[in-house]
Amino acid sequence: MALGAAYATTAQLKGYAEHFTDTVDDTQLDEVLLQASRAIEHFCQRQFNAAGSATARLFYPNSYSLTMIDDISTTTGLVIKTDTAGDGTYATTWVAADYQLEPLNNVVDGETGWPYYRIRAIGNQQFPCYWVNNIAPLQVTANWGWAAVPTNVKVACIYLALETFKLKGAPFGVANFDQFGPIRVRDNPKVMGMLAPYRLAPVLVG
Repeated sequence: MALGAAYATTAQLKGYAEHFTDTVDDTQLDEVLLQASRAIEHFCQRQFNAAGSATARLFYPNSYSLTMIDDISTTTGLVIKTDTAGDGTYATTWVAADYQLEPLNNVVDGETGWPYYRIRAIGNQQFPCYWVNNIAPLQVTANWGWAAVPTNVKVACIYLALETFKLKGAPFGVANFDQFGPIRVRDNPKVMGMLAPYRLAPVLVG
């Protein structure tokens, strides 16, 4: 799925509900699926589709040896460059022996299929932890996103979309939904639980 697409299809949503036996509501279901997907991104602070092609993004390293980056769906097209002069030219290109992508084996808490989201400098290589003229010293060109939408994210999207459709207060089959209002993941504990492992900033419980 391309960036900006919904994390579940209308057909998948209908598979979870018995209320839809025709296509009358399809336009509205498409809309709430998109809104639910954006709400998930806001809650998790990341997105789960794949960009489809490599583009360059800039980062400030976290330390001399490690930096957090946006999710990388594949190493195809990956290029890492640094700029120590502060002129925005990114003249130093790193080779494979200079870095290690993490999480190792694309596994987090036993779940496979995770993207890479950390770069560790190895050997004698280091990230520049200073910058000139406020220019970010690290440039990463990559195919951003996830290779496949996690099952929990897909199901959470469906739950949120169904809940939003129902809470509109009109019966199924009435095609007059043009404003669904805000979708808040925090209003649904079940959805929060499904998404918690994918949230970049953990939810603190008092």
